Amino acid sequence: MARRNGQTDEAAPAPLAGLRVIDFTHVLAGPACAYFLGLLGAEVIKVESAGRGDAMRYRGGTDSARADAGMSTAYLTQAAGKKSVALDLECPNGREVMRRLIGSADILVENHRPETLTALGLDESFLRVLNPRLIHCAMTGYGRKGSLENAPAYDVNIQAACGLMTLTGTPESGPLRTGAPIMDYGTALAAGFAITAALHQRERSGQGTFVDVSMLETAFTLMSSTITDFFATGNAPAPRGNAANSRSPGAGNFPCKEGVLSLGVNEEHQFEALARVLGRAQWLTDPRFVDRRSRGVHSAVLENAIAEALLTRTAAQWEEEMLANGVPAACLRSLPESLALEQTATRRFLHHDGETGLTLPTLPFRIGEAATHAPVSPPPRLGENSAEVLAMLGYTVAEVDALCRSGAVSRPRTETTDLNALDH
Repeated sequence: MARRNGQTDEAAPAPLAGLRVIDFTHVLAGPACAYFLGLLGAEVIKVESAGRGDAMRYRGGTDSARADAGMSTAYLTQAAGKKSVALDLECPNGREVMRRLIGSADILVENHRPETLTALGLDESFLRVLNPRLIHCAMTGYGRKGSLENAPAYDVNIQAACGLMTLTGTPESGPLRTGAPIMDYGTALAAGFAITAALHQRERSGQGTFVDVSMLETAFTLMSSTITDFFATGNAPAPRGNAANSRSPGAGNFPCKEGVLSLGVNEEHQFEALARVLGRAQWLTDPRFVDRRSRGVHSAVLENAIAEALLTRTAAQWEEEMLANGVPAACLRSLPESLALEQTATRRFLHHDGETGLTLPTLPFRIGEAATHAPVSPPPRLGENSAEVLAMLGYTVAEVDALCRSGAVSRPRTETTDLNALDH
């Protein structure tokens, strides 16, 4: 089923059906943004460098066989549903193909430094003339303007630069990065949000616009309440381990007879429910715990009492009873355990591709009656769709052959990569 038709498995038009995205990105944040747009129905054409392509094809994840084949798990995560065209942008013919692509597009997503775009002759002023209706989304570490606009940055650099690492861990452990590249994927979601807003603006004005997305500012956004508190109080935040931001004695992680339970008891009715579930109704009349202020004064005593009560049953038993009584609670789970939850299956967040054997994350939301937003094709090999895309742009077969012979465009090697054969 063609992506331009934008049909979901329910045969309803996808939200971004009919839009063309040029994905001139690499690593994680940019490719993820384009992947999300594709899941919502856009046609996504990924422009890669001739010869090697996106560097993420060869690194990331723990599967060296896939990485050696140019299909690493880090690449596969956000490559499905796209068409790959491989261009040499150092030569004039390659740049001309790129200009035609951008001229045909609704959206350009790129995460190169501004000086790189200028060197390629693809700076914002040129693109505005080339395609006045283009939504040009530029994703960089620190955003445009300022002394850092051309500074290279990865997820780990932004986690260090934004202050998040100083909040993670404990005073004993020192600063820690989060276990997953949340700045990359947070930035991808922020860019998708901005692009859809810009599309709505274009509907009214008829003109495209430039969207400037900063990884650093995305990180700040994810820390919004912490930042507001700092400016209001002057108190620089410190690492607090697993303690909740609410600083409530009923919020945090507690060991149980088996496993660990996370509680999020912050409101009066939640504390009342907690006391009853734990069989400690007397807490509700105890002067030390009768209201939020009193519980704060005697937080250490209350935390110890909660911890003692929770040791009598397993985390799984407590979770079931807590949720049944309106107490925010969750078992501490490993990633495999969480992915195996019935809730995960019901929501159809994971897409399993029978052709490749891949299981891929999709989108954390649903629009309308769609049961899922899933890719319509497996991740492409480097340059797999070069000839198809050039034909779509009006190049003849002879012209495509000439571009390939000159090296301006590359096609995939004749051998194919069987992703199922790479499964271990």
